[in-house]
Amino acid sequence: MATLELNVGGMTCGGCASKVNDALISISGVKSVEVSHENSIATISHDNVPKVNLTNAILSIGYTVDGQGIDFNWADKDVWGKSAYNTMWCLIGCSIGDFGTIAYFQFVWTDSGWSTMAIMMLAIMNGLLTSITLETLILMKQLPFQNALRTALGMSFISMVAMETAMNITDVVLTGGAMLTPEVVIPMLIAGFLTPWPYNYWRLKKYGQSCH
Repeated sequence: MATLELNVGGMTCGGCASKVNDALISISGVKSVEVSHENSIATISHDNVPKVNLTNAILSIGYTVDGQGIDFNWADKDVWGKSAYNTMWCLIGCSIGDFGTIAYFQFVWTDSGWSTMAIMMLAIMNGLLTSITLETLILMKQLPFQNALRTALGMSFISMVAMETAMNITDVVLTGGAMLTPEVVIPMLIAGFLTPWPYNYWRLKKYGQSCH
């Protein structure tokens, strides 16, 4: 008996995992299947079933396997909308820690002696932490805490770091330091949203993976 792991894209819930499981288990020679939508993995134990048969079974129900099954393009309005929604929630989570850190040094610990670079690095780290925390709380509506936390930790750090970096660079360019003013907040949010959005679209369209 052989065991095979396939990277399945497009699964967003337990129902998706169930559909993939049913499609695979119905193939002659497949003995057992374990599907995790959180990790986008299907583990199949089988008796010499060709990989192409397993792959085609998943493709036939609308999911992807190792990036197969989709014609990538930049014109999918639904994916732009979904990736925008995902990016928005990342932005909200990151902004809480980022803005909170900058505000603390600007209005509370005004004589900290910290350099602008040090404050910005701390703001980025806190932004990542608050984004993960917010995403965990959202996911706990449908997942147990441990699974929700694991999924949140599996978010795209490329997306979040790009978002945080864009926001803080915008702040420094417009204010000359780590400062929050009415004139800089909106540009920071716009930069933080637009910078990772195309990447989040690509990741969702090509692999069925959200930024969080």
